[in-house]
Amino acid sequence: MNEPVPVEKRIGLRGIDPVDFLGAQDANLRLLEGELDAQVIVRGHEIILRGLPEQVEQAEQIISELVYLANRNGRVIAQDIETVLRMNEKGGTMAEAAPSAESVLVYTKGGVIKPRTPGQEEYVASAQKNDIVFAIGPAGTGKTFLAVAMAVAALRDHLVDRLILCRPAVEAGESLGFLPGDFREKVDPYLRPLYDALHDMIPGDKLRRLIETRVVEIVPLAYMRGRTLNNCFVILDEAQNTTAAQMKMFLTRLGVNSRAIITGDITQIDLPDSAVSGLVQIQSILKGIDGIGFCYLTDRDVVRHQLVRQIIKAYETLKQT
Repeated sequence: MNEPVPVEKRIGLRGIDPVDFLGAQDANLRLLEGELDAQVIVRGHEIILRGLPEQVEQAEQIISELVYLANRNGRVIAQDIETVLRMNEKGGTMAEAAPSAESVLVYTKGGVIKPRTPGQEEYVASAQKNDIVFAIGPAGTGKTFLAVAMAVAALRDHLVDRLILCRPAVEAGESLGFLPGDFREKVDPYLRPLYDALHDMIPGDKLRRLIETRVVEIVPLAYMRGRTLNNCFVILDEAQNTTAAQMKMFLTRLGVNSRAIITGDITQIDLPDSAVSGLVQIQSILKGIDGIGFCYLTDRDVVRHQLVRQIIKAYETLKQT
Protein backbone atom coordinates (compact mmCIF):
# COMPACT_ATOMS: atom_id res chain seq x y z
CA MET A 1 0.00 0.00 0.00
CA ASN A 2 1.37 3.40 -0.98
CA GLU A 3 2.06 5.87 1.82
CA PRO A 4 0.12 9.17 1.62
CA VAL A 5 2.12 11.88 -0.11
CA PRO A 6 2.58 15.19 1.77
CA VAL A 7 0.77 18.13 0.18
CA GLU A 8 0.91 21.90 0.41
CA LYS A 9 -1.91 24.46 0.53
CA ARG A 10 -1.67 28.27 0.41
CA ILE A 11 -4.25 30.63 1.92
CA GLY A 12 -4.09 34.37 1.24
CA LEU A 13 -4.64 37.06 3.87
CA ARG A 14 -5.43 39.78 1.33
CA GLY A 15 -7.07 42.75 3.03
CA ILE A 16 -6.14 41.49 6.51
CA ASP A 17 -3.30 42.96 8.56
CA PRO A 18 -1.11 39.96 9.49
CA VAL A 19 -0.74 41.33 13.03
CA ASP A 20 -4.53 41.36 13.46
CA PHE A 21 -4.62 37.75 12.32
CA LEU A 22 -1.49 36.35 13.97
CA GLY A 23 -1.80 38.31 17.22
CA ALA A 24 0.75 40.29 19.18
CA GLN A 25 4.18 38.66 18.90
CA ASP A 26 2.56 35.86 16.84
CA ALA A 27 0.61 34.57 19.86
CA ASN A 28 -2.22 33.25 17.65
CA LEU A 29 0.26 31.54 15.35
CA ARG A 30 1.88 29.71 18.27
CA LEU A 31 -1.54 28.60 19.48
CA LEU A 32 -2.41 27.25 16.02
CA GLU A 33 0.94 25.48 15.71
CA GLY A 34 0.23 23.70 18.98
CA GLU A 35 -3.27 22.60 17.93
CA LEU A 36 -2.88 21.71 14.24
CA ASP A 37 -1.18 18.57 12.92
CA ALA A 38 -0.17 20.31 9.69
CA GLN A 39 2.87 22.56 9.55
CA VAL A 40 1.89 26.26 9.49
CA ILE A 41 4.22 28.74 7.77
CA VAL A 42 3.53 32.46 7.36
CA ARG A 43 5.13 34.45 4.55
CA GLY A 44 3.91 38.01 4.24
CA HIS A 45 0.18 37.93 3.49
CA GLU A 46 0.11 34.19 2.85
CA ILE A 47 -0.24 31.13 5.07
CA ILE A 48 1.29 27.91 3.85
CA LEU A 49 0.04 24.56 5.20
CA ARG A 50 2.14 21.43 4.76
CA GLY A 51 1.45 17.86 5.79
CA LEU A 52 -0.54 14.78 4.94
CA PRO A 53 -3.73 15.42 2.92
CA GLU A 54 -6.04 14.82 5.89
CA GLN A 55 -3.98 17.11 8.15
CA VAL A 56 -3.86 19.90 5.58
CA GLU A 57 -7.58 19.62 4.84
CA GLN A 58 -8.47 20.02 8.53
CA ALA A 59 -6.02 22.91 8.99
CA GLU A 60 -7.37 24.62 5.86
CA GLN A 61 -10.91 24.53 7.21
CA ILE A 62 -9.84 26.03 10.53
CA ILE A 63 -7.68 28.74 8.94
CA SER A 64 -10.48 29.61 6.50
CA GLU A 65 -12.91 30.04 9.39
CA LEU A 66 -10.44 32.35 11.12
CA VAL A 67 -10.03 34.38 7.92
CA TYR A 68 -13.83 34.71 7.87
CA LEU A 69 -13.78 36.01 11.45
CA ALA A 70 -10.90 38.38 10.73
CA ASN A 71 -12.80 39.90 7.80
CA ARG A 72 -15.95 40.26 9.89
CA ASN A 73 -14.53 41.38 13.24
CA GLY A 74 -11.35 43.13 12.14
CA ARG A 75 -9.04 40.81 14.07
CA VAL A 76 -8.66 37.33 15.56
CA ILE A 77 -8.27 36.73 19.29
CA ALA A 78 -7.33 33.57 21.18
CA GLN A 79 -10.96 32.93 22.16
CA ASP A 80 -11.91 32.89 18.47
CA ILE A 81 -9.35 30.18 17.82
CA GLU A 82 -10.64 28.12 20.75
CA THR A 83 -14.21 28.47 19.48
CA VAL A 84 -13.32 27.49 15.90
CA LEU A 85 -11.38 24.45 17.13
CA ARG A 86 -14.36 23.32 19.21
CA MET A 87 -16.75 23.88 16.31
CA ASN A 88 -14.44 21.86 14.06
CA GLU A 89 -14.54 18.98 16.56
CA LYS A 90 -18.34 18.97 16.27
CA GLY A 91 -18.32 19.31 12.49
CA GLY A 92 -19.74 22.84 12.43
CA THR A 93 -18.45 26.13 11.06
CA MET A 94 -18.29 29.63 12.43
CA ALA A 95 -20.17 30.90 9.40
CA GLU A 96 -23.10 28.81 10.66
CA ALA A 97 -22.78 29.45 14.39
CA ALA A 98 -21.02 32.80 14.68
CA PRO A 99 -22.91 35.65 16.36
CA SER A 100 -24.43 38.04 13.84
CA ALA A 101 -23.50 41.71 13.66
CA GLU A 102 -26.83 42.49 15.33
CA SER A 103 -25.67 40.60 18.43
CA VAL A 104 -23.03 43.23 19.31
CA LEU A 105 -23.93 44.48 22.77
CA VAL A 106 -21.41 47.23 23.52
CA TYR A 107 -18.65 48.94 21.54
CA THR A 108 -15.52 49.75 23.55
CA LYS A 109 -12.04 51.09 22.82
CA GLY A 110 -10.80 47.50 23.01
CA GLY A 111 -13.32 46.22 20.48
CA VAL A 112 -16.86 44.92 20.53
CA ILE A 113 -18.53 42.92 23.29
CA LYS A 114 -20.81 40.20 22.01
CA PRO A 115 -21.43 36.50 22.52
CA ARG A 116 -18.56 34.40 21.19
CA THR A 117 -19.89 30.85 21.58
CA PRO A 118 -23.21 29.17 20.75
CA GLY A 119 -23.92 28.86 24.48
CA GLN A 120 -23.36 32.57 25.00
CA GLU A 121 -25.61 33.33 22.03
CA GLU A 122 -28.37 31.28 23.66
CA TYR A 123 -27.79 33.17 26.91
CA VAL A 124 -28.15 36.59 25.28
CA ALA A 125 -31.18 35.48 23.29
CA SER A 126 -32.84 34.23 26.47
CA ALA A 127 -32.16 37.55 28.22
CA GLN A 128 -33.73 39.43 25.32
CA LYS A 129 -36.85 37.27 25.47
CA ASN A 130 -37.37 36.89 29.24
CA ASP A 131 -37.62 39.40 32.10
CA ILE A 132 -35.73 37.10 34.47
CA VAL A 133 -32.85 34.87 33.36
CA PHE A 134 -30.68 32.50 35.38
CA ALA A 135 -27.23 31.90 33.87
CA ILE A 136 -25.58 28.89 35.47
CA GLY A 137 -22.15 27.63 34.52
CA PRO A 138 -18.47 27.34 35.43
CA ALA A 139 -15.92 30.11 35.79
CA GLY A 140 -14.77 31.83 32.63
CA THR A 141 -17.94 31.38 30.58
CA GLY A 142 -18.75 35.10 30.51
CA LYS A 143 -21.85 34.93 32.73
CA THR A 144 -21.18 38.16 34.62
CA PHE A 145 -19.42 40.04 31.83
CA LEU A 146 -22.24 39.49 29.33
CA ALA A 147 -24.85 40.32 31.96
CA VAL A 148 -23.15 43.67 32.62
CA ALA A 149 -22.86 44.29 28.87
CA MET A 150 -26.57 43.65 28.40
CA ALA A 151 -27.35 45.97 31.31
CA VAL A 152 -25.15 48.74 29.90
CA ALA A 153 -26.81 48.31 26.49
CA ALA A 154 -30.28 48.57 28.06
CA LEU A 155 -29.30 51.78 29.87
CA ARG A 156 -27.76 53.20 26.69
CA ASP A 157 -30.92 52.45 24.70
CA HIS A 158 -33.12 54.03 27.43
CA LEU A 159 -34.92 50.75 28.07
CA VAL A 160 -34.26 51.21 31.80
CA ASP A 161 -33.39 54.17 34.03
CA ARG A 162 -30.95 52.48 36.39
CA LEU A 163 -28.52 49.59 36.73
CA ILE A 164 -28.22 47.78 40.02
CA LEU A 165 -25.52 45.15 40.46
CA CYS A 166 -25.20 43.14 43.64
CA ARG A 167 -23.41 40.18 45.17
CA PRO A 168 -23.73 38.28 48.44
CA ALA A 169 -20.76 39.00 50.73
CA VAL A 170 -19.90 35.41 51.54
CA GLU A 171 -16.40 34.40 52.56
CA ALA A 172 -14.63 31.84 50.39
CA GLY A 173 -12.70 30.18 53.20
CA GLU A 174 -11.80 33.55 54.72
CA SER A 175 -13.35 35.75 57.40
CA LEU A 176 -14.56 39.30 56.82
CA GLY A 177 -14.07 40.04 60.48
CA PHE A 178 -10.29 39.81 60.20
CA LEU A 179 -10.06 42.22 57.27
CA PRO A 180 -9.05 45.81 58.11
CA GLY A 181 -11.41 48.77 57.65
CA ASP A 182 -15.10 49.51 58.06
CA PHE A 183 -17.92 47.45 56.58
CA ARG A 184 -17.76 49.20 53.18
CA GLU A 185 -14.02 48.55 52.90
CA LYS A 186 -14.58 44.92 53.85
CA VAL A 187 -17.27 44.22 51.24
CA ASP A 188 -15.71 46.21 48.39
CA PRO A 189 -13.41 43.32 47.40
CA TYR A 190 -16.51 41.16 46.83
CA LEU A 191 -17.96 43.81 44.50
CA ARG A 192 -14.71 44.50 42.62
CA PRO A 193 -15.46 42.13 39.68
CA LEU A 194 -18.60 44.15 38.97
CA TYR A 195 -16.65 47.42 39.02
CA ASP A 196 -14.05 45.88 36.71
CA ALA A 197 -16.68 44.79 34.18
CA LEU A 198 -18.26 48.25 34.16
CA HIS A 199 -14.87 49.93 33.73
CA ASP A 200 -14.31 47.84 30.59
CA MET A 201 -17.50 49.23 29.05
CA ILE A 202 -17.99 52.78 30.38
CA PRO A 203 -15.32 55.52 30.41
CA GLY A 204 -14.05 56.23 33.93
CA ASP A 205 -15.36 59.82 34.27
CA LYS A 206 -18.79 58.86 32.98
CA LEU A 207 -18.97 55.82 35.26
CA ARG A 208 -18.10 57.95 38.30
CA ARG A 209 -20.92 60.37 37.44
CA LEU A 210 -23.37 57.51 36.99
CA ILE A 211 -22.42 56.07 40.38
CA GLU A 212 -22.57 59.48 42.10
CA THR A 213 -26.07 60.10 40.73
CA ARG A 214 -27.12 56.52 41.61
CA VAL A 215 -27.95 55.70 38.01
CA VAL A 216 -25.54 52.81 38.61
CA GLU A 217 -25.46 51.12 42.01
CA ILE A 218 -23.09 48.35 43.06
CA VAL A 219 -24.12 47.01 46.44
CA PRO A 220 -24.03 43.93 48.68
CA LEU A 221 -27.15 41.77 48.40
CA ALA A 222 -28.18 42.68 51.96
CA TYR A 223 -28.80 46.28 50.80
CA MET A 224 -31.63 45.08 48.55
CA ARG A 225 -34.00 44.22 51.39
CA GLY A 226 -37.14 46.33 51.53
CA ARG A 227 -36.63 47.98 48.14
CA THR A 228 -38.94 48.03 45.11
CA LEU A 229 -37.04 48.40 41.85
CA ASN A 230 -38.91 50.01 38.96
CA ASN A 231 -37.38 50.65 35.51
CA CYS A 232 -34.19 48.86 36.50
CA PHE A 233 -31.82 46.27 35.08
CA VAL A 234 -30.73 44.23 38.08
CA ILE A 235 -27.89 41.71 38.23
CA LEU A 236 -27.33 39.26 41.07
CA ASP A 237 -23.87 37.79 40.70
CA GLU A 238 -22.38 34.78 42.54
CA ALA A 239 -25.95 33.67 43.27
CA GLN A 240 -24.82 30.19 44.30
CA ASN A 241 -23.91 31.85 47.62
CA THR A 242 -27.43 33.09 48.35
CA THR A 243 -29.64 31.22 50.80
CA ALA A 244 -33.17 30.24 49.78
CA ALA A 245 -34.53 33.21 51.78
CA GLN A 246 -32.12 35.65 50.14
CA MET A 247 -33.03 34.43 46.67
CA LYS A 248 -36.73 34.93 47.38
CA MET A 249 -36.00 38.39 48.80
CA PHE A 250 -34.05 39.40 45.70
CA LEU A 251 -36.58 38.13 43.17
CA THR A 252 -39.48 39.87 44.92
CA ARG A 253 -37.72 43.26 44.64
CA LEU A 254 -38.51 43.55 40.93
CA GLY A 255 -41.01 46.25 40.05
CA VAL A 256 -42.59 47.62 36.89
CA ASN A 257 -40.46 47.48 33.69
CA SER A 258 -37.55 45.80 35.44
CA ARG A 259 -35.39 42.93 34.24
CA ALA A 260 -33.02 40.69 36.16
CA ILE A 261 -30.14 38.37 35.39
CA ILE A 262 -28.96 35.99 38.08
CA THR A 263 -25.58 34.34 37.56
CA GLY A 264 -23.71 31.65 39.45
CA ASP A 265 -21.61 28.51 39.48
CA ILE A 266 -23.25 25.77 41.50
CA THR A 267 -19.95 23.86 41.68
CA GLN A 268 -18.41 26.64 43.79
CA ILE A 269 -20.78 27.15 46.74
CA ASP A 270 -19.22 28.84 49.78
CA LEU A 271 -22.25 28.61 52.10
CA PRO A 272 -22.06 26.58 55.33
CA ASP A 273 -22.80 22.90 54.74
CA SER A 274 -26.16 23.19 56.50
CA ALA A 275 -27.42 25.96 54.18
CA VAL A 276 -29.25 25.25 50.92
CA SER A 277 -28.10 27.35 47.96
CA GLY A 278 -30.92 29.52 46.66
CA LEU A 279 -29.61 29.07 43.12
CA VAL A 280 -29.75 25.28 43.37
CA GLN A 281 -33.25 25.30 44.85
CA ILE A 282 -34.75 27.90 42.50
CA GLN A 283 -34.25 25.71 39.43
CA SER A 284 -37.05 23.39 40.52
CA ILE A 285 -39.27 26.13 41.98
CA LEU A 286 -39.46 28.37 38.89
CA LYS A 287 -39.02 25.81 36.15
CA GLY A 288 -41.55 26.20 33.32
CA ILE A 289 -42.80 29.70 34.21
CA ASP A 290 -43.25 31.99 31.19
CA GLY A 291 -40.95 35.00 31.25
CA ILE A 292 -38.27 33.18 33.26
CA GLY A 293 -35.38 31.54 31.44
CA PHE A 294 -32.64 29.17 32.56
CA CYS A 295 -29.42 29.06 30.55
CA TYR A 296 -26.73 26.48 31.28
CA LEU A 297 -23.21 27.24 30.09
CA THR A 298 -20.48 24.59 29.98
CA ASP A 299 -16.72 24.30 29.60
CA ARG A 300 -17.28 24.70 25.84
CA ASP A 301 -18.27 28.32 26.54
CA VAL A 302 -15.12 29.23 28.46
CA VAL A 303 -13.58 32.37 26.96
CA ARG A 304 -10.74 32.95 29.41
CA HIS A 305 -7.28 31.44 29.13
CA GLN A 306 -7.38 28.17 27.19
CA LEU A 307 -6.17 26.30 30.30
CA VAL A 308 -9.30 27.29 32.26
CA ARG A 309 -11.41 24.88 30.20
CA GLN A 310 -8.94 22.07 30.86
CA ILE A 311 -8.92 22.87 34.59
CA ILE A 312 -12.73 22.73 34.73
CA LYS A 313 -12.77 19.38 32.91
CA ALA A 314 -10.10 18.01 35.26
CA TYR A 315 -12.19 18.89 38.32
CA GLU A 316 -15.30 17.37 36.73
CA THR A 317 -13.38 14.14 36.12
CA LEU A 318 -12.18 14.14 39.73
CA LYS A 319 -15.75 14.58 40.98
CA GLN A 320 -16.92 11.58 38.95
CA THR A 321 -14.28 9.22 40.37
